[in-house]
Amino acid sequence: MFETLYEWFWWDRIWLPVNLTWADLEDREGWVYAKASHLYVTIPYAVAFLVIRYLFEKLVAAPLAASAGIKQKVHLRAADSPVLELYYTSRSRNPGQADIDGLSKKSSLSVRQVERWFRRRRNQDRPGVLKKFREASWRFTFYLLAFFGGIVALYDSMLDSQYWYYILEMSFYGSLLFSVAFDVKRKDFKEQIIHHLATLVLLGFSWCVNYIRIGTLVMLVHDASDVLLESAKLFNYAKWEKTCNALFVVFAIVFMVTRLIIFPFWLIHCTWVYPVDHYPPFFGYYFFNVMLVILLFLHIFWAYLILRMVRKFLFGTVFMCYLYLVSDSF
Repeated sequence: MFETLYEWFWWDRIWLPVNLTWADLEDREGWVYAKASHLYVTIPYAVAFLVIRYLFEKLVAAPLAASAGIKQKVHLRAADSPVLELYYTSRSRNPGQADIDGLSKKSSLSVRQVERWFRRRRNQDRPGVLKKFREASWRFTFYLLAFFGGIVALYDSMLDSQYWYYILEMSFYGSLLFSVAFDVKRKDFKEQIIHHLATLVLLGFSWCVNYIRIGTLVMLVHDASDVLLESAKLFNYAKWEKTCNALFVVFAIVFMVTRLIIFPFWLIHCTWVYPVDHYPPFFGYYFFNVMLVILLFLHIFWAYLILRMVRKFLFGTVFMCYLYLVSDSF
């Protein structure tokens, strides 16, 4: 049964063009091709990334935060109340007035005490600036190294450099999925999950069918703006507002150019138009382009959030570093 499903899943006609089989992608006469088995190491590497991240945040990011004057804020803990805790964890973190009145009677607390309890309880779960700074430091470091690594892989025709670029990028995004329950929960949590999954599927597929160059370009386009965003977050948490604002403006420009112009009008255009000049469309062709379009829709969603913040800043409704309002949204 398993063998039948395996053979059906890897059927040539699903993933490859007509007149091309997996046998054609076997290594021979000095030619080396990418294979699905190369990606198995991304799972243990993703776990290794979690260990490296823990050490980095503890030994590098934490001292850096201390030097920038960032400290963990201590919130007052909510008093023990099984009734209120059950409602908080199972129903809502922000009860309405009618529910507050009912909880007041059940817990033998005044309405004001119930409101204060929920306020303190929410503050307990709110991530501190130190945690955000450590996460941003880790992502900034990876995106910076990955961006320059991507440039090297793009201009290097050797499979080894492209292999390591793919493996490290996929392992990194895999580690983000593993740590999603412990990281700062952003406002676009669901969109982030979709983005990570679509990215992993897209990279895995592009590697298996040897669409390596376009996969490298997609990763490079993403890393270019991510570096600027994470650096802007770091300066925001350190309260360097002018530097943060300047970096955010540069980030917004790079984001619009790379993800709303280069990504759809160059990359998707190449994958959508040119292949049909050489062979009829097939399932893998549609699958690959659908993954790219999903990423494009996410880019449009995030671009809307960015432009909304820029508008608030330009018209004077936001006077401090406006990245603070969206630092948990990208």
